[in-house]
Amino acid sequence: MDSAVASELPVPDEELLPWQQDRSRAPIATKVVVAGGFGVGKTTFVSAVSEITPLQTEAVMTQASEATDDLSATPDKMTTTVAMDFGRITLDDDLVLYVFGTPGQQRFWFMWDDIVRGAIGAVVLADTRRLSDCFTALDYFESCGLPYIVAVNHFEGTESFEAEDVREALTVPPHIPVVIMDARNRVSVIETLLGLVSHALEACPE
Repeated sequence: MDSAVASELPVPDEELLPWQQDRSRAPIATKVVVAGGFGVGKTTFVSAVSEITPLQTEAVMTQASEATDDLSATPDKMTTTVAMDFGRITLDDDLVLYVFGTPGQQRFWFMWDDIVRGAIGAVVLADTRRLSDCFTALDYFESCGLPYIVAVNHFEGTESFEAEDVREALTVPPHIPVVIMDARNRVSVIETLLGLVSHALEACPE
């Protein structure tokens, strides 16, 4: 086709979101964090919900980490996050969540302060087979005063527990939401993020 003719053809309109059509409305960009122990599902959580190709900093695990990384609950895990995961999702037309996943191993905790800076809240992922792995994240967000919720990532083939049983085991305060979810399921992750945003607004209405 001749380039001159092609340039005269109408360009199909892209489907725009309401906030994109109204110049008086700008999307509200909000940062949230997903934290928890090693192998609890943070990378899966971000990947399941991101509307863009997620940024991942996965490195292949080697024998050098055998002494520090417990693979008893995740024997098939071959890679690990060494910096952060990053994804984005648009909620309610004009609310954009930037989702940052923290590294789980203790040797990478020094990066948490930078990753968490500017976030409105955090999701602490928990695995009922090793609840103690999320204690560090719980203590961290309690100490820095960042609103958080606890999301139990139910792994296939593991025993199911009620949210209140997990709350009691972790001694989580009554005002902190505890939810049961599946980090592989987009709808489940979205519901978890909505729960976090709601809790963050209640904790810090301004």
